[in-house]
Order: sequence, then C-alpha cells, then structure tokens
Amino acid sequence: MDEDITIRNAQSAVHEWITKYGVRYFSELTNMAILTEEVGEVARIIARQYGDQSPKKGENDIDLGDELADVLWVVICLANQTGIDLTAAFKKNMEKKTERDKLRHLNNDKLFA
Repeated sequence: MDEDITIRNAQSAVHEWITKYGVRYFSELTNMAILTEEVGEVARIIARQYGDQSPKKGENDIDLGDELADVLWVVICLANQTGIDLTAAFKKNMEKKTERDKLRHLNNDKLFA
C-alpha cells in the first residue's frame, strides 16, 4: 500500500483481509468491546505523551499512529458488518457539522484566548 487510500478502499481492504485471514468478522458486540479497548490504549498514550502521567516501564516504544490505526480498523469492521458506507456517512457528517457550527467556533472567545 504505497499510495493514498480512500475510506471506501479501506473498507474494501479490511473486508478482503477479514475474508482471507480472519475467517469472519467478530460479532458487533465483540467489536464494540475491542473498539473500547483500543480507544483506551490511545488514551493511555496521550496521557503519558501529552498529559501529566509518566510512562510505565516498557511503555516508551508505544506507537500512537499504530494505536489510532487499530481504532480505525475496528471502526471500519463495525461499518462493514452493519452496512455503513463510511465515505457517504463522513460526507453527511461534515455537512451537518458545517451547517451547525459554521459560526459557533468563530464566535467563541475562549478559542482566541
């Protein structure tokens, strides 16, 4: 994968990997639990790299990018197994956010302090 990948291509690549190597998707409930676990791993890294906690012994080589990719992987699995086109959903979500928040943040003095 040397080229940029679209969301749609990522969904397809995950599905191909699952059917070739993963046997089948884990249940939606299992994937939700795995997603929670992966987000927790991201939170641990953020707390130690950008927050006030210091790393525990052996945590210095943890890769934030890899952990974020794990989160993305599970989100894609959940989308695939529930029939969600993430490209369409993302476009719709951006439109919603733009309509709702186009002036909200620009008018928030807290963001300019």
